[in-house]
Amino acid sequence: MDLDTFRALLTDEGQAVLAAVRDPDPATWPATLTALRRDHPAELVAAAVEQVRLRRDAEAKFGVDAQRMYFTRDGLDHASHREVAEYKLGRVLDEMGVVFLDVLPLGVGADALVLGWSHAVTAVDGDPLNVAVTTANAAALDAQATIWIEQKDLTVHEPWGEAVFVDLAGPGPRDPVPSLTWALDTVRGVGAGAVRLGPDVPYGSVPEGCGADEAEWISWEGEVQEAVLWWYGEPGTAARVPRRATLLPGGATLTGRGLPAPAVRPPGRYLYEADAAVVGAGLVAELAEEVGGGLLDAAVPACVTSDEAHATPFATAYEITEVLPYDPAAPGAGGLTVRQYGCAAEAAELGQDTTPRGDGAVTVFLTRVAGEPALLLVRPAG
Repeated sequence: MDLDTFRALLTDEGQAVLAAVRDPDPATWPATLTALRRDHPAELVAAAVEQVRLRRDAEAKFGVDAQRMYFTRDGLDHASHREVAEYKLGRVLDEMGVVFLDVLPLGVGADALVLGWSHAVTAVDGDPLNVAVTTANAAALDAQATIWIEQKDLTVHEPWGEAVFVDLAGPGPRDPVPSLTWALDTVRGVGAGAVRLGPDVPYGSVPEGCGADEAEWISWEGEVQEAVLWWYGEPGTAARVPRRATLLPGGATLTGRGLPAPAVRPPGRYLYEADAAVVGAGLVAELAEEVGGGLLDAAVPACVTSDEAHATPFATAYEITEVLPYDPAAPGAGGLTVRQYGCAAEAAELGQDTTPRGDGAVTVFLTRVAGEPALLLVRPAG
């Protein structure tokens, strides 16, 4: 969808088309589309249909507000989950003590709108479509009084707020997204704020000595949503950026203590599948210490094994019922749910015509034990 089509969607004509396709009767859908295309531009009808689909998809992130908002596919895919944005707002309120904020770039404005609940926000993006979508969402959610939205080249914008939030995880402007170096310099220049990174950022890629007070990986229902570098307003002095993993919903949080890598050991009675945020933040050693365990293999940090049963929010616990050597031709995995860690080639070879085992409660982990592929048959612990 281009800018002109989006603007047309906001007109009375566009709103009428959007209303016509919002809840069509499946039996009349072909006739509805035919009539709309006869009376309105095809691009406008297509944009309305796509907007209805995007709003339906967006409910998983934005709840009922999604039906009043506007989206692009890239903007929705990269937007912060509403619960994640609210969690970050809580950290801003508790730890920064600021009122005026800059947010750049925007996407669909998810973070800017939530920050605007309690702060005066200057929202800047170089992409006119991102600006138009964020402006429409601010109007739809009645947030115009707290957000000033501006189209500008990000690299020449001079933040005026007490903190600045740079989003490197979103779709960014049509021009190349600003670099991490630029983002770090921008936030350090203000002294407080955050840099939002994508969900796949490994902990080792966070620049040590960058001055951030913390690097936090945030998951929602076990899937990492984003990593955030935080500055709270005081110059950072630590040579190593402290790490944190936060699990939403619930808010359980695990902080790094500088522990050495866990020892590799044979499978115990229990398997702990670490939450993705714990793995992303490099805090598996802290998890292993909590459950009294070690790694099945140094190359598979998500799988911790222990002889002890522990309730922990930072991992899903299983009881190991059987350990089998990997053999794609042998029975043992057919008909079961297979989870794969560190054995992509073997997973591709794993046959599905084998004899089923168990009663449906068994899960198979295809992973490595002491460097060799193995199948772990497990049941939920407890």
